[in-house]
Amino acid sequence: MKRGTTLFLKMADILIGIPVLAFCIFLVPRIGNFAGESYPDIAYMKSLVLIDMYAAAIPFYFALYQAFKLLNYIDQNQAFSELSVKALKNIKVCAITISTVYLLGMPLYYLMAQKVDPPSFMPIGLVIIFSSMVIAVFAAVLQRLLQEAIKIKSESDLTI
Repeated sequence: MKRGTTLFLKMADILIGIPVLAFCIFLVPRIGNFAGESYPDIAYMKSLVLIDMYAAAIPFYFALYQAFKLLNYIDQNQAFSELSVKALKNIKVCAITISTVYLLGMPLYYLMAQKVDPPSFMPIGLVIIFSSMVIAVFAAVLQRLLQEAIKIKSESDLTI
């Protein structure tokens, strides 16, 4: 397979990471400050919000890295290999981790949503949880299909 066939997807992978990095650098500290100022009686509110959002960014970037590796495997004609299955498994685990982190942080977002009109923190958190679960299910389906394709390919190689 030509190297350029996955170039668009690799560029999209990189371009997805840039706005999230900007969000982590510029907006997450503001959101943490807002949470701390909104609930001054809860001293650790700011820290919990920052930990929750940055903790979700780590598996997000790991999943982007795994997607980039998967695209490299496709370029190297190793799409039907255990390396690809492992990359898809890692993407699935990262998506589940992101959903779990945001699910655990929903009480914090609920408290912040009570101080904002309209309450935007709750729908955004729910969208992140739902989209991460969709990605996890999709990666699991692709992982299963790829395992079956590898099994069929290995059986075919043995009969010839």
